[in-house]
Amino acid sequence: MEAVLQDLYNAVMEGQRDAAEENVQKALADGVPPGEVLDAMVNAMGEVGRLFEEGEYFVPEMLIAARAMKTGMEILKPRLVDADIKPAGTIVAGTVKGDLHDIGKNLVCMMLEGAGFSVVDLGTDVSPEAFVAAVKDHQPDFVAMSALLTTTMPNMQTTIDALQTAGVRNSVKVMIGGAPITDNYAEKIGADGYAPDASRAVKLAKSLI
Repeated sequence: MEAVLQDLYNAVMEGQRDAAEENVQKALADGVPPGEVLDAMVNAMGEVGRLFEEGEYFVPEMLIAARAMKTGMEILKPRLVDADIKPAGTIVAGTVKGDLHDIGKNLVCMMLEGAGFSVVDLGTDVSPEAFVAAVKDHQPDFVAMSALLTTTMPNMQTTIDALQTAGVRNSVKVMIGGAPITDNYAEKIGADGYAPDASRAVKLAKSLI
């Protein structure tokens, strides 16, 4: 049992999608509980995040590790549901209205999934109304917004105002990120937190949950 979980951990760390898929299937076939299979992948992504912060891993390594995790999760998800294993939290994420950048947002979504969160990815150019509708539909713990342009940053404020007007602002924590964003800006618009990269977005979500 230990060996297959170690192989799965290594597959995620090294970004080997086929090996990740194979080892999830093997672990489940060997009777390893779905929660333990998930833990092996979450621990691997935690180590990937640590190596990124220490400058040993870079964005490409994070991306391929996250993709390997995602491949394994596709097989594991139905088994987690059957075992009634709850996610760490639910996050509605998107790039704000007028902004079509998605690489950073995609990486954040993958890293959050890798940390055991359930992520509803709304994509790019997401209107304040679409964020409000998603909060009402999915009742998440978080709203995560990304903006890569100084011209689209104000739409973060507009979205927070829309959540307030709709009466759902107090039911969610709002996380923001993107190249031009700062801690000061997060404070100014009334967000609950700012993360400069995907690894720290995971830490922020865990600290806010």
